[in-house]
Amino acid sequence: MAKILIVEDEEMNWDMLSRRLTRKGHEVAIANDGPTAIAKSKSEAPDIILMDIRLDASGSPFDGNEATRRIKADGETAGIPIIALTAWALQTERDKAMEAGCDDFVSKPIEFPVLLEKIGALVKS
Repeated sequence: MAKILIVEDEEMNWDMLSRRLTRKGHEVAIANDGPTAIAKSKSEAPDIILMDIRLDASGSPFDGNEATRRIKADGETAGIPIIALTAWALQTERDKAMEAGCDDFVSKPIEFPVLLEKIGALVKS
């Protein structure tokens, strides 16, 4: 199974998501702001990152799009697939996430079977 880094600033969201992914056999690491996401993308060497685009509650100096840009700009982490997560399901939000370097997009509330399918498509076994 995959090692997944969840970047989410709302504890209720990352707690629920991490428990569901763990039950499916995945290993999960958590980051609750942009700088921690960048650091953990290196230290944890995840197979995939689930990136909350907003990161409003964390007081992070930058949002998930900027964290994605920085992860994708680093040769050490550039190859890690990133799925954008956001409650803002507008096409403009999706476009911004894809321009930042995300490989796919899932809107909240997350449909877990859809997320698992997208993870499976991006993580090479």
